[in-house]
Amino acid sequence: MEHSVFERQGQLTDRTISPGAYNLVIGLTLLWGFLINWWMVDTISTEWIRSINSWVFFGGYFACCMFGIYLFSRSPHPLVSFVGYNLVVVPFGLIINLVVSRYDPSLVLEAIRITALVTVAMMVLGTLFPAFFERIASALTVALLLVIIVELVEIFVFGIHHGILDWIVVLIFCGYIGYDWGRANQIPKTLDNAIDSAAALYMDIINLFLRILRILGRK
Repeated sequence: MEHSVFERQGQLTDRTISPGAYNLVIGLTLLWGFLINWWMVDTISTEWIRSINSWVFFGGYFACCMFGIYLFSRSPHPLVSFVGYNLVVVPFGLIINLVVSRYDPSLVLEAIRITALVTVAMMVLGTLFPAFFERIASALTVALLLVIIVELVEIFVFGIHHGILDWIVVLIFCGYIGYDWGRANQIPKTLDNAIDSAAALYMDIINLFLRILRILGRK
């Protein structure tokens, strides 16, 4: 079985590309995902999404995302990784559609602007201090799992949600952006690794955006 993208430290048989081309592919792959999400929000009605049976919707969402993550993180082939990336982008787009429909468009634009600024800042930090973000990677994973458990208990047992959890998740995904960007520039610069890295960053950025939008909406 192939190693995960962020474990590929050795020399690969795939042809490497220049740093400029590598970063360009990452940027274009991210842009593709964001454009697909924008198109889905613009064309798919929330009424249609809500009409889907909840068990079918969430079951399909998790199955599609997990299979997509498996494909792009394990496959050494760029085309297969791109297919896996799209299998993540599409279900994320349905969730984004449901969420942004609850907020004023000006608030959504503000969340996009803040997310973009934070993402660039964390990428700069990830470039400057990759060792630091690699050291905190395990702590980020543990923290995220704990927050998910706490949120599920709060929502389904107590019927409440503490706003501080949104801020914690924002900090966690800021750390993940720095970590994933730093690692993306340490692994061999191949076309497949560029797509895989973009997919990991896409999930970080979208989760960050959704939490920032929630915080702004609460204010």
